[in-house]
Amino acid sequence: MAARGGFTSGAGSQYDGARLASDGDVIVVAVNYRIGALGFLASAKLDAEGTVSGGYGLLDQAEALRWVRRNAAAFGGDPHKVTLAGQSAGARAVCTHLAAPASRGLFQRVIVQSGACANPVMEKADAERKGAQAIQDVGCAGAASITSCLRQTATAQLVRVLTDPGRPVTAERRDDPWGPVAGTRYLPRQPIDAIRRGSAIGVPLLIGSTHDEMAGFVLSRHDDLTAEGYAAQIRATFADRAQDVLRMYPVEDFASPALALSTVLTDWGGGIGSCPTLTTARVASRHAPVYAYELLDGIPPFGAYHGWDLPFLWKTSIPLSQFPDYEDMTPNQQRLSRAMVDYWTTFAHHGTPNTPRQPRWAPTHRESVSALGLAAGEIAPTPFAADHKCGFWDKT
Repeated sequence: MAARGGFTSGAGSQYDGARLASDGDVIVVAVNYRIGALGFLASAKLDAEGTVSGGYGLLDQAEALRWVRRNAAAFGGDPHKVTLAGQSAGARAVCTHLAAPASRGLFQRVIVQSGACANPVMEKADAERKGAQAIQDVGCAGAASITSCLRQTATAQLVRVLTDPGRPVTAERRDDPWGPVAGTRYLPRQPIDAIRRGSAIGVPLLIGSTHDEMAGFVLSRHDDLTAEGYAAQIRATFADRAQDVLRMYPVEDFASPALALSTVLTDWGGGIGSCPTLTTARVASRHAPVYAYELLDGIPPFGAYHGWDLPFLWKTSIPLSQFPDYEDMTPNQQRLSRAMVDYWTTFAHHGTPNTPRQPRWAPTHRESVSALGLAAGEIAPTPFAADHKCGFWDKT
């Protein structure tokens, strides 16, 4: 299991998978891996010195998968039924392993939550430019051996100097300071390109998002956004497409300009959101069974915001989160939680989430426009593409 945290924070210990294990009869392994610059620093000079830069964190994850394969039977598990799952950054890590030739065979099914494979990751040239600046900032640019210099630098200093600078809510995933790098030895192509070419043939996929992915980020930072500010954000983000976006999402249609911006960014999904998730499902469905979902149940004012799916599956201890414990959920939410655990673990066992205990979950096809809507009051297909205006975003 790969965890969230933007590739710059987080730990496996923040995710207690006891309910998944006990109610779903699965073995849950939450892994740790190198993050930030320690996990994803890319440098042509490091490569020339014999290292494989740009993907140390991914190599850690792959080694964890090999450990699972070697040891699953000792815990009563099946090494030929390994499900690789992740949420947010963890989901994007899963996409990377779906695309990476060296990861082939380390798992038999995948779960991608709130992190579409269709979002491009950083390209090697951009990553190496950032890496060169990072090496200079640390003070190793003039060293005879960059590798030795970095290894001799105290970890605390590396973390302090190479901290995550943060990024605007309108940023795309390829703008992240650290993360998987396409064009490297471990990840030769962008994930969606590799999946389109068949890198995930025969690997069933369960994939989805929350209905209001960007609401927490936008409303917490821009609750005082004005109509003029909304228009300015749209123009800065979409340039020559801005007027079309403003016509499709007029500010007067929303309770606030911040909610308008949140909806645009969620539907577009350049950072995290809806339409790239549907694109991923459609592309992957050419080569393997795919099951798409959307979590609809949420809380005011954020709705079903990014991360809201976590407490329905895990007991979490993420700092500053507003996620409820299972015991604090309403009876309907608890029923939804039990259904999600049932779907997720049935998928891990059989490669399909369908079980006679829950409403049928239809697989996704190339032209699918719906997904299974997960709400406390009802589990039923939801018009995903129409709700998020994916036809518009596909054309822009």
